[in-house]
Amino acid sequence: MAHSDDEGLVLPPALAPIQVVIVPIFKGKEQLELIREKADVIRKQLLAKGISVKFDDRDTQTPGFKFAEYELKGVPVRLALGARDLENGTIEIARRDTKEKKSFKIEETVTQVESLLTDIQQNIFNKALKFREENTTKVDSFEEFVKVLDTKGGFILAHWDGSSDTEEKIKEETKATIRCIPLDAKEEAGKCIYTGKPSTKRVVFARAY
Repeated sequence: MAHSDDEGLVLPPALAPIQVVIVPIFKGKEQLELIREKADVIRKQLLAKGISVKFDDRDTQTPGFKFAEYELKGVPVRLALGARDLENGTIEIARRDTKEKKSFKIEETVTQVESLLTDIQQNIFNKALKFREENTTKVDSFEEFVKVLDTKGGFILAHWDGSSDTEEKIKEETKATIRCIPLDAKEEAGKCIYTGKPSTKRVVFARAY
């Protein structure tokens, strides 16, 4: 959910059940067999590198339908291979996270895919981290807490006295609850935003939507 967009899932390569899909673009069985022969070599090379790959040779769906289907499913990398590509010795490689696509020499496929999977994994992590940081606000008073909730939302880092009673009162007044008590939160002397009692670290508050 954190990485996905209006077109569907965007799966981290490390979690994706299918990391690469090969979509043949063909007219007739003869073209498909020629493409299959080359695609099978690529598939075996990728599998040897520990990369999960699917060759979708269904003749009941168009390449465009398949492109949209695998975009919806969040498959990280898509390879498109047609008769003209075979003639030119090229293959089209598309990445799900940015939707960028480029043509490469067929013999570069495995190297490009390996590099791309690493890049996609890091890129979507960085994007999610940036989004979290941009939507996290530190507050030191209850007044500021309520203002941020009503104007910006997102996550709020605030001191809390450790009492479930205090959390319940904050929830009753603001509908915000503690979403997380960070394990790596740094120790810092502070005062609970609601009771003013001593606190040693901040916790993460947010409203559920």
